[in-house]
Amino acid sequence: MKLNKTWRIVVFLLLIVINIGCDQITKSIVRENVKYNAHIQLVGNNFILTKVQNTGAFLSLGSTLNPVLRDILLLAFPAFIIAVLLVWVFIKNKLRMDILIGLSFIIGGGIGNIADRILYGSVTDFLHINLGGIFRTGIFNMADVSVMVGMFLLLIGSYIKKGKSDKIPAEQSKNDSL
Repeated sequence: MKLNKTWRIVVFLLLIVINIGCDQITKSIVRENVKYNAHIQLVGNNFILTKVQNTGAFLSLGSTLNPVLRDILLLAFPAFIIAVLLVWVFIKNKLRMDILIGLSFIIGGGIGNIADRILYGSVTDFLHINLGGIFRTGIFNMADVSVMVGMFLLLIGSYIKKGKSDKIPAEQSKNDSL
């Protein structure tokens, strides 16, 4: 289904807003209803709800940095990247829909975590997965899920696009060799 430029931008912005909304609503529920470091089993000991405030990035990286440097690396730099991505999307008219969707998830998740840093000085993380040694995560939030889903969509889209461009029609290949 081909959408005109206006509808593509509407879908793009709507997905960003939905990602921010899901992130901020879940964080608000956790902030109001879960005590710090609570250990609430949602699905056995495999899916756990526990509230922490993360002043760093992934797995608390950067939490011990000088506050000015931390603000530059975890607030200003991500905000700059998000602004660049937004401008790029609005300038580029021919982006494939899978790229737009992936970028909307990344931007929405990024804005969700930036909003936490501005409003609370840290990011509220609350989800933890432990599949018995097979797969285990740190504590994360819905913004992190949005960013990871967006990255996955971009990687899959890139792989699919690369696969299509690798298949040169036999007629074209024969003509190119002459």
